[in-house]
Amino acid sequence: MRIIVAADGSKYSIEAVRFLTGQRGWLREQPQLELVYVHPPLPKLSGLGSVVGKKQLERYYQEEGGEALAAAKQLLDAAKVAYQAHVLVGPPAETIVGYAKKSKADLLVIGHRGISAAASVMLGSVASKLLQLSPIPVLLVK
Repeated sequence: MRIIVAADGSKYSIEAVRFLTGQRGWLREQPQLELVYVHPPLPKLSGLGSVVGKKQLERYYQEEGGEALAAAKQLLDAAKVAYQAHVLVGPPAETIVGYAKKSKADLLVIGHRGISAAASVMLGSVASKLLQLSPIPVLLVK
């Protein structure tokens, strides 16, 4: 079973990872776990390319993603759960669904809110959109 866990460093995404590590007994065999962080693309500004190179921009995305995934990686490492971590760039919900389809995921796991949850009262905007877009089952952890 291939499981993708979307994490953004929020307490909600950490709870999703914690829940998943605690429920490993549900599965007959060890899942192929992928930890994914999606960084929204920086706005395209005129002249930015002459100041910031493509490699610098990529390094920025990787550093930000590494920071956002650090706590989730720590939990998975402590639980001795094998995983691959990926930092992607794009609109979060659409990018997660696209990656899940491409990697033939069986399940998406996400916290019910993310870092920018203040804008949404009941359900985070990424989680809500992911539920609408995904043809793959989504486990929403509260």
